[in-house]
Amino acid sequence: MAKRKKANAAARKERAMWSALKPGAANFTPLTPVSFLPRAAEIYPDRVAVIHGATRFTYAQFYARARRLASALASQGVKAGEVVSVMLPNVPAMLETHYGVPMLGAVLNTINTRLDADTVAYILEHGEAKVLITDRVFAGVVGPALRKLKNKPLVVEVDDPLYAGPGERLGRIEYEALLRTGKPDFAWSPPQDESAPIALNYTSGTTGRPKGVVYHHRGTFLEACGNVMAWAMPAKPVYLWTLPLFHCNGWCFPWSVTAMGGTHVCLRAVDPAQIFPMIVEHGVTHMCGAPTVLTMLISAPAEQRRKFPHTVHIQTGGSPPPAKVIQGMEELGFKVLHIYGMTELQGPSTLCAEQDAWVRLPIEVRAAEMARQGVRYQVVEGHIVGDPKSCKPVNKDGESMGEVLIRGNTVMLGYLKDPRATAEAFHGGWMHTGDLAVWHRSNYIEIKDRKKDIIISGGENISSVEVEIALYKHPATQLAAVVARPDDKWGETPCAFVQLKAGQSATEADYIEWCRKHLARYKVPKKVVFGPVPTTATGKIQKYLLREQAKSL
Repeated sequence: MAKRKKANAAARKERAMWSALKPGAANFTPLTPVSFLPRAAEIYPDRVAVIHGATRFTYAQFYARARRLASALASQGVKAGEVVSVMLPNVPAMLETHYGVPMLGAVLNTINTRLDADTVAYILEHGEAKVLITDRVFAGVVGPALRKLKNKPLVVEVDDPLYAGPGERLGRIEYEALLRTGKPDFAWSPPQDESAPIALNYTSGTTGRPKGVVYHHRGTFLEACGNVMAWAMPAKPVYLWTLPLFHCNGWCFPWSVTAMGGTHVCLRAVDPAQIFPMIVEHGVTHMCGAPTVLTMLISAPAEQRRKFPHTVHIQTGGSPPPAKVIQGMEELGFKVLHIYGMTELQGPSTLCAEQDAWVRLPIEVRAAEMARQGVRYQVVEGHIVGDPKSCKPVNKDGESMGEVLIRGNTVMLGYLKDPRATAEAFHGGWMHTGDLAVWHRSNYIEIKDRKKDIIISGGENISSVEVEIALYKHPATQLAAVVARPDDKWGETPCAFVQLKAGQSATEADYIEWCRKHLARYKVPKKVVFGPVPTTATGKIQKYLLREQAKSL
C-alpha cells in the first residue's frame, strides 16, 4: 500500500512538472497555407511569382494583389464563413483567389469548368455563393446557370487579355476594376481556429447531384507541405499549370509552389503546342496532370515538340500510366510519378515511391511497379486496405481485396449540409474512399476496382448513376447501365448498355446526341451497346459482366 501511494505521488509530481508548459502566443499559431505568401513576399519580393503571357507579377505584387482582393471583397460585404465561387481557367486571378478569399476567413469554391449549366446552378445555390468570379469563355454555361437562380451572386468578370473569343459579358464589375477598389496593405490575420473551412469543392460521387467537400486550413497547410516532401520539391521550382486549378484546389499546389518561393506559369488550356515552348522558355521543372496530358504530350507531332536540357518532373493520377506512356515520357525528358488521391483527401494521399532497384528493371516490369498507388504521404497518419465494415486490415498478400481507408489531418471536414453522407464516409474512424485494392508485402497498395462505379475520364470523376439517369430519360429506354471502358487517350470513358422497350428503336447516334443535351460533354458515353442487360434474380444489374464486355469493344 505504501509503495502504491509513493508511486501515485511520484506520478502526480511528474504530471505537475509538465502541466505548467502550455502553448501560448509565443509558441502556437493556427496553421494556414495563406501564410506562405507573406513569407515569400518578405524574402523574395522581386522574384517572379506568376507568369501569364507577357505579364509578370513579383511576389511583392502577388501579395499586394491578394490583399487588394480581400479588401475589395470585404467592401462588397463578403464576411467570414461566406462562399466566394470562381469559374476560371488557370489564370493569375485564379491563383490570387487562393489567398485573397481565405484572408477574409471566407470560403473559396472553385467550380469545375467542364460542368453543365444545371450543375453549376446547383453548386452556386447549394453553397450559397455571395460572389462569382468568372471568365467570359464560360459565359455559355454561366449565363444559363445564373438565370436558374433566385438569389444571384455578385458576378465579377475577369477580362483576360489572352482571350479574344466569343462570350457575353456577365459581370457587374471587371476583376481589375474590383482590385483597384481594394487596399494593398489590407490587414488580415490567420484564422483563430485552424479547423475553420478554407475551401469548398464539389464531387459527383455516385449520385446525380454533387456533394460539397469542405477543406480546412490545417488540412490544406499540411497537404501543401506533404506535396513538397513527397515530391522532394526543391527551392525555386518553376511550375506549369497543366492541372486545372479547380480540381482539389490544384491538389494544393497553389500553396506548395509559393511555400518554396517558386514561379507559377499559367496556362489557359492544355495544348502541347504551347506546353513544349513554355517548358523551354521558362525552364519549367514541375507539372501535374491526368494521364490524358501524358498521352497528348507523347502523341504531339514532331513540329510541336521541343528538346530541353533538364528533367521535367510530372505527377499523374487516375488510371495508372501504361508502360508505353512511361517510356514515351522518359524519352521526351520527363520523370513520371504516379499518385493517388480524391477530392475528399484534399489532393494526393499516396505516391508510388520509387525504389532504387527499379532502375535496373525492364520498362514493362518497372511500369507495373510504378502503376501501383503506392504508400502514404508523410503527412497522412493512417492508410490501410481493410474490410469496409470492420475496418480491420486485410492480409498483405497482394491478393486479398479490401477498401482503401485513410485517416489524418488531410481528410476533409465533411460534406456540406449532408451529415448522413459524412457519417457514412467516416464509419469506424476512417475515411472510406470507395476504392477496392490489394495490399502488397512491400506495403504498396494497388487499386483493382471502384466500389461505387466511379469512372475516371481524363482525370475527371464521372458518376455512372448520373449518366444512367440521363439514359433513362430517353423514351425508348427499358434498362440502362454504365461502366468504364478502357481508352488509350482518356484512360476510361463511359460505356452505356441499353435495353430498349418493346417496339422501340434507336441508334447509337440518337443516344449520344440525347446525352449531349442532358450532360456535360465529357460525361457523354463514347459507346452505346444495345441488347438485353444482364440482371440477377432480384433484378440487380450485373455490372461485372458488362465491364468485361466493355473491355473487348
